[in-house]
Amino acid sequence: MPRTAKLCACAVALLVGCQSKSRAPHVSDAGTSPVTPAVSAVAARPKPVSGPHRSRYAAPEAPPAPVPAPPDVAKPPDDAKRTRTGLASKVLQSGSGESRPRRYDRVRVRYTGWKKDGQMFDSREAQVAVNELIPGWSEAVQDMVIGEKRRIWVPSKLAYGDTPPPKLPAGDLTFDVELLELTPRLQPPMDLKAPPKQAKRTQSGLTYVVLTRGTGTRRPKPADRVRVQYNGWRNDGRLFDSTTVRKQPAVLGVSSGIAGFREGVQLMRTGDKFLFWVPAHLAYGNKPQHGLPTGMLVFEIELLEILDARG
Repeated sequence: MPRTAKLCACAVALLVGCQSKSRAPHVSDAGTSPVTPAVSAVAARPKPVSGPHRSRYAAPEAPPAPVPAPPDVAKPPDDAKRTRTGLASKVLQSGSGESRPRRYDRVRVRYTGWKKDGQMFDSREAQVAVNELIPGWSEAVQDMVIGEKRRIWVPSKLAYGDTPPPKLPAGDLTFDVELLELTPRLQPPMDLKAPPKQAKRTQSGLTYVVLTRGTGTRRPKPADRVRVQYNGWRNDGRLFDSTTVRKQPAVLGVSSGIAGFREGVQLMRTGDKFLFWVPAHLAYGNKPQHGLPTGMLVFEIELLEILDARG
């Protein structure tokens, strides 16, 4: 995107920092296209988004139209709601929704931001993940419902600090935020870094726990195909593939999968749901193809059906 001199910080205004063919579907970090626990494929990288994000992003194509600062931009009024963190907020417009965003959900917001002196530094509509927001925004948005508009006063420690990176606003900031849309995302498992003590371990290094026992009596064999529902996370909590997000189970050949999938699914019976910790040597390795997840991966797999059984 083209850069704009004064507003290079706009697209990062609320941030703390800044396919090849596949034989089975897969979702990238952006939650869009097809790899699975089954096969390797090149995932589409998430595209930069503008808005209240913590990472580096390109500046907007054109500077936003100036919006006059509210009279209480420098200090929250007495009727503002205050939290223990130092955040203050006031509802300007009630919403009609009931659901509130959670940490890993994505939200679409319309917002304007001002410095304490009334200088506007950003104004736009953006789609962002709640866990990628600066702390003050993340806290405020999780208390809002769809259609609600709030003014939030974010102390420096919950924004970019008093000496932020170049082009980011310093000190206390004030925002008008309207929550337009909420897209729920899957909550990652608690034990992403390492399996719990009660997990079972195979000779290959695959580790798993049984989440739900089904009613099936037989296990898949290498020549079978299976219909599965699954979600895959990196160990930093990022969802990289999900049939749940796509709202469509996957049909996969057992023998076509990565080693951890091949071994793991053959431990299951129809209706079982397992959580697997797949070490790098049973997944895509520590230096995989461009776009594939690296290192240990965590998969939640539910075996829905065994197809084309042979023998």
